Amino acid sequence: MMEKTFQNFTALQQCWENLNRRQPLIHCITNYVTVNDVANVLLACNASPIMSAEPREVEEIVALSQGLLINVGILTTETIPAMFLAGKKANALGVPVVMDPVGAGATRLRTDTTTELLEQVRFAVIRGNISEIKALAVGGSSTRGVDAALEDAVTSNNLPTVCSSARAFARRCNAVIVITGAIDLVSDAQQTIVLRNGHPMMSRITGSGCQLTALITALIASNPGQALLATATAVATMGIAGELAFTKNQQLGGGNSSYRNHLIDAICNFTPEMLAERGKITILD
Repeated sequence: MMEKTFQNFTALQQCWENLNRRQPLIHCITNYVTVNDVANVLLACNASPIMSAEPREVEEIVALSQGLLINVGILTTETIPAMFLAGKKANALGVPVVMDPVGAGATRLRTDTTTELLEQVRFAVIRGNISEIKALAVGGSSTRGVDAALEDAVTSNNLPTVCSSARAFARRCNAVIVITGAIDLVSDAQQTIVLRNGHPMMSRITGSGCQLTALITALIASNPGQALLATATAVATMGIAGELAFTKNQQLGGGNSSYRNHLIDAICNFTPEMLAERGKITILD
């Protein structure tokens, strides 16, 4: 497995331009901790959010939407059936579905629900931290609440091993797998894109992962048949935005609350040219 310089920035820029042009409606079944930030990041990237986890209406809303986000951060007796109803309806209509398996591996309910969703709903992309993905892929991790365990971290030393596991999981699910952390991986069954943008401050706010999953949903909804590149565009964009937000926040002497706002602002002001100018991207074949 050889790591090479990524060359196809033009394709990533085209994915971003397609998002700006198509402005998709994204149905979000997400958690109440981050629902406002998810809505705002979708608005920032010129998509439109619609939020509902009511089983009596989710199928109708999916029928109006171009993408569906299922985030299992808050599970209730209403949200769980809504996820299955919406996911199956989206599959029937050809609407792409993205999963954020928040906290998978931490509790039996979260792990069982995400596993059953994978069995019954076809997902275009599954995005989580390394511990969450490990829990779904191999049935074991040391998830710490909703955070990745330190011992699971992706490093330069274990990168080939993690990439091989991600590809195997991608092949099993017929989906693009995204593992986010200090090093981000976007993988299908054949190749893995490695992204090294971002800033540690992103872990000091609640919701940067949820925002990224929403951004992924908007980009794959705008780029049919380009799930790998559209997802890589989203991950690169969020990482670069995290760096820009930190610089702005430092200039103004802000803390983590201000950083949260600067992060959304950076998405709002993002341009396709930034991907080539600032993207730290390689590819593993």
